[in-house]
This record gives sequence, structure tokens and C-alpha cells, in this order.
Amino acid sequence: MAAIPRSNPLGFFTSLRLTVVLLVLSIVLVFAATLDQVHLGVWGVQEKYFRSFFIYGQIPGTTAFFPIFPGGYLLGGLLIINLVAAHFYRFRLSWKKSGIWLTHLGLIILLVGEGLSGMLQQDNQMRIDVGQTARYSESFRETELALIETTHPDYDEVVAIPVSRLTTGASLQHPGLPFIVKPVAYYPNAMLRMRSQVPNAPPSVATMGAGADIVAMPMAVTTKPDESNWPTGFVELVGPDGSLGTFLVSTMLQEPDSFTYQNRTWRLALRASRDYLPFTITLKKFTHDIYPGTDIPRDFASTIQLRSDDGRDDREVRIFMNNPLRYGGRAFYQAGYANNDRTTVLQVVRNPSWQIPYVSCALILLGLLVQFGIHLFGFFRRRLGTPPGGANPALGPKLAAAPPTP
Repeated sequence: MAAIPRSNPLGFFTSLRLTVVLLVLSIVLVFAATLDQVHLGVWGVQEKYFRSFFIYGQIPGTTAFFPIFPGGYLLGGLLIINLVAAHFYRFRLSWKKSGIWLTHLGLIILLVGEGLSGMLQQDNQMRIDVGQTARYSESFRETELALIETTHPDYDEVVAIPVSRLTTGASLQHPGLPFIVKPVAYYPNAMLRMRSQVPNAPPSVATMGAGADIVAMPMAVTTKPDESNWPTGFVELVGPDGSLGTFLVSTMLQEPDSFTYQNRTWRLALRASRDYLPFTITLKKFTHDIYPGTDIPRDFASTIQLRSDDGRDDREVRIFMNNPLRYGGRAFYQAGYANNDRTTVLQVVRNPSWQIPYVSCALILLGLLVQFGIHLFGFFRRRLGTPPGGANPALGPKLAAAPPTP
């Protein structure tokens, strides 16, 4: 196709210069994120640099932020636009360019897959003691407000509210609750102290439960891998007859508050968000091998019993390093251990787009092989001097001048 004039707006999106600039900016982004990983940790770097459209800086002495560098979503999106536009306006669809088309298609799918992973992937954790059975995993970073009715002796009724709903301050009504949940305050990170240990402590916001004797001191959110955030909040429960009281909820509290209303018993807890599974996992055995003379792990593995709720699966599975269990749309990786090898730690990844990188890499490899094969075939054809669809003209005269064989 003819070249696009520079005055044409499409010329900007199809230019090779844009490709080079985007690749250079991506290299700078990766370099800066690698350096900042010491301060922010893996998750903080991903959210700040790669799963954002812009990286923001703060104006000194103010709370105002301004964009200082393009983020991963913006660079990746522009690269996709650049590749697609360049193909439609600069490349002809022919078998001689089929390898290039396949390679670029693989790159586009790879970029799209990374974007989908950033939006859809869920990373949870499951801790199981030997002999214990678990049927849910817990999030690393997300929390939820759980209202648990414990009246029934055989089961619990749970209503879970995402913590994002607590930050709005709007009252929440659920059909399974006989009262309204009214958020009063929420802190992404706070330290709890007994009121007797804090001189001149302000009056407590909580009027019911253990929170009346506890002071919640807000703290800055940390992203360091060796530090933890303790989300904390105050919620008021309001029934038809008036307020039931204001409770303190925090992931730092080991025992949730309990109360009785309308002859029903409830527990109120702020906890890590849970992903309930349609199957159970029982830890039968955990093994931990180390290199002789050191404390360096050589191998650690979990032998589990997997039972599905529908009864179709009931089998023993061994999960060890680099050999996860893939089941029920999730992948279970052996991540760690605790409690003197009596507790296994499994990382549970739920990513509907986990196969996209494999497909994209296969397309890239296939495209490179196809393009290499096309050029190799053309090279041998030129060396032999054989035109497409014809005989070798260099061999014709020689064969004609050769004496006949007696």
C-alpha cells in the first residue's frame, strides 16, 4: 500500500518512530519499577506502574497529584493500536508476509492477555493444617465485612459486604439482614491499642462490644513486603426500633464481636475476602526436604485429598514446586509452609485468561518459523537459479552441448 502522508492523523499511529518511542518508554518503566520494588513490593509495583494509565507524583507540601509518566495500560494500549494500524495501512496480506502477520498477531494477543490478567486475575491464599479440611481461600489484599448468623447448630448464614462499600458512607440493606448497616468510619490501616495504654485518649466511637475499650489510631498505608496493613472501621447497626450500637471491626481483632437481636445470634468481623470453592481439600501429609548441611529447602510438597461437592471427584493429589493442581478454574501452587511443617501454604490463582500467553507464544514461534522458512526457501531457489515454476536456465545449455552417451 502507499505510504501515509505525515499530515494524515493515521500517520502518527502507524509510524515506526512511535513503536520505537513506546518500546523505549516501556524499558524505562520496567527499570524504574524494578528499582522501586524494594520500597513497594511486588503488588505495589504492579498496581503503580503496570496496572495503571499514568504514574502520579505528589506536589510537595500539598495533597495534589499530577501524572509524571505513562503507565503500563497506556503504553500497552498504544502498542496494540500501533501494531494493528501499521498492519492495515502498511502491510499487504500475502503468503510472503504470513510469518510477520502471525508474529505480530501473537504480540497483540500477548498484550491483550496481560491486560485481561490485570483486570480478572485473583490471587488468594489457603493455609491448611495436617488433617484439616478447607473449602475456601482468602485474598492477600481485599477485605470484607462479614455478618455471620450462628443461630443454626448445623450451619452459619453469612452476608459478606466488600470493604469498598464501607468507604462510601452510604447505608447498606441486605434481604438476609434484619437491620441496616451504616458505615461510620473506615481506615485502610490502623493500629489498635487498649484505652488504658493511651493517655488522654479521645472518646470511643464504638458503643458496643470490645471496641469501647480500644483506641484505633489511623496509620499510613504500607506496601512493603515485610509489613502489613490492618484495615479498621466503625459500623452502626440500625433496626426498625432504632440503633443497635456502633461496633469496632478490624482485621487486627482475633475474636469478632457477638450480639443477639430478635432471638438470633450474630458475629461481626472484618476479615480477608473469601472465595468459597465447590469442593474440599484435606491435607493428608506435608513433606519438607532440605539440602544436606543447610536450611535451604530442596523440595516441599502437600499430599491432599480432593473431594467435589457433586461426588464426581474423590482423589489424592500431590502438589509440589512447579507442579500445581489445576481444578475448578483455579491453580493451586505450593507457596510455603509454617507451624514446624504442620501447615501448608497454597497460593490459589484464578485467572480466566491464563492460557492466552501460551497461545500468543505459540503464534510468535510459528510466525518466526514460517518467515524463516519462506526466506530459506527463497535463498535456496536463488542459489539454484530456478525461477518460480521453471527449470534452471543455467543447466539448459550445458545439457544441450553434452555429447550423447554411447
